[in-house]
Amino acid sequence: MVTALSGDQPPVVMSHKDLNFIHVRQGGLYWVASTKTDASPFTIIEFLNRLAALTKDYCGSLCEKSVRMNFALIYELLDEMVDYGYIQTTSTDILKNFIQTEAVTSKPFSLFDLSNVGLFGAETQQSKVAPSAAATRPIMSHRSEQGGKNEIFVDVVERISVVIGSNGVLMKADVEGEIRVKCYLPTCSEMRIGLNEEFSIGKSQLRGYGMAVRVDECSFHQAVKLDEFDTYRILKVCPSQGEQTLMQYQLSDELPCAPPFRLFPTVEKDYGNRLLIFLKLRCDLPPKSTALNVSVTVPVPKSSLSLSQELSSPDQTADLQLKNKAILWSIPRFPGGAQLSALFKVEVPGLSSASLLEVGPVSMSFELPKHTCTGLQIRFLRLSPTHPGLSQRWVRYVTHSDSYTIRI
Repeated sequence: MVTALSGDQPPVVMSHKDLNFIHVRQGGLYWVASTKTDASPFTIIEFLNRLAALTKDYCGSLCEKSVRMNFALIYELLDEMVDYGYIQTTSTDILKNFIQTEAVTSKPFSLFDLSNVGLFGAETQQSKVAPSAAATRPIMSHRSEQGGKNEIFVDVVERISVVIGSNGVLMKADVEGEIRVKCYLPTCSEMRIGLNEEFSIGKSQLRGYGMAVRVDECSFHQAVKLDEFDTYRILKVCPSQGEQTLMQYQLSDELPCAPPFRLFPTVEKDYGNRLLIFLKLRCDLPPKSTALNVSVTVPVPKSSLSLSQELSSPDQTADLQLKNKAILWSIPRFPGGAQLSALFKVEVPGLSSASLLEVGPVSMSFELPKHTCTGLQIRFLRLSPTHPGLSQRWVRYVTHSDSYTIRI
């Protein structure tokens, strides 16, 4: 049924011969449950998401290879989680008392192997941003020869959606963010995370004396205690081993800072059937910041045949994707405050004025390590009881492009 559908994303719930199939996609894999009864699809979707998260916690990574290598472990997990079709538990704290199978890891983690990208550890090529290879190890690895450390990772991950008009005016800006914790501590009675004192929810309440850090909406994991949040902006939680999303937030229709990239395009007709596209791209991040894995996609006329280019630095690449009829300009590293340019010469048989209208809009994807668009920062991360020298704490900030569109 999935392969017969023409669309890229099949429906989450499908029925066939009195059987209901519910699925989610994570890590390039389909996670599917089947039922004959009219069970709540939302309950099953939540269970499948939790199963995927537990598989990632116990196997260290989420991909087809890790599932193949850890078949016995995943079977044991399912055996404890579901009994005769009834969900028993998805709690890491309960499951760790019963799971005996060791995870099999394929090879040592490499920062330059980005084939298995997860929220923690391997999303960039900079070791400064990925503080420890341990962020992708299984939570039970302390039993094995790997000798897992007592570590806790806190990630502030934001996704930005932007539309910039042809006149350079910001038309739409949305930011969705979350605070994620991955815990490798065997015991931790309480963790305290202090956010900006100026952090405010909604427009009505502004706090503190510094630059206001505002979000429109905010939600918390059920285990987070909020008794000190209103006064001191402190989150308290007793973290379980594995990965948890403690807080999710959203900011709509405005950005507290300038958009990270500004594009200055020129499109004109050259002699014969040649189309000239000149792009000047400026990175408006602070000088000490760097954008990674920047790609710029420029749709071109459908009859385009070939491309020649002049790029401003040798580490950049560009090619014409004939299938998608678009130019892909890739920039592995883009320092803040810098400006790069590219001249593309496209051969378009039968080039006309109407063909020029087929160019654009430009879309971008990128990654901004050590940067948040909302300005959200973690003031402190405290564990109790404290074990000096035994536990390591890592805090990381990263912003991804969800959708970044610039009209020409």
